Amino acid sequence: MTLADALAILAPRIPAGTACIHANGYVSRAGCAARDREECFYMIGSMGLAASIGLGVALTRPDRRVLVLDGDGNVLMNPGALASIGAAAPPNLHHVCFDNGAHASTGGQRTISDHVRLEEVARACGYRWSGRVETPEALAAEVPALLGREGPAFLLIRIALGPPGPPGPRIPHAPEAMTARLRRALGAAA
Repeated sequence: MTLADALAILAPRIPAGTACIHANGYVSRAGCAARDREECFYMIGSMGLAASIGLGVALTRPDRRVLVLDGDGNVLMNPGALASIGAAAPPNLHHVCFDNGAHASTGGQRTISDHVRLEEVARACGYRWSGRVETPEALAAEVPALLGREGPAFLLIRIALGPPGPPGPRIPHAPEAMTARLRRALGAAA
């Protein structure tokens, strides 16, 4: 299962109105290609900070579901975000980590996710639930349960490194436009 395969399973199951914060790199590009909505925010840079932004949105809008779509390299870049999420314990935050064991968008350099089980790190940091899936069938079965759980909840999806090249076009929205559209979708003043 590649990133595109996993998103093809996950994206149609994301409830309308869910604020989706996408990590930089291929996660943003593939996510935008799979499901672009007003409530989606795509990191253009700032590696490792999608979870921190998701936490901020979850705390300021406790009435909205927040889904962070992350990558193993991003989570490893900023593991302190897991501790902050665990400590704040927002019940509306769900965190998905696509783990291909590589920094795919910069050339496929290996990460250390084969030595560090990120779902166990999330559990140790205080997430109410964490788990791992490795097949498309397991992912399809787990997504409804994940999104129905009280957060913070963390799901690691083990994926294969995809085919060469990006999984989708570059993000067509400028950062300022993405910020404005997310604020509108969340009912905040632009």
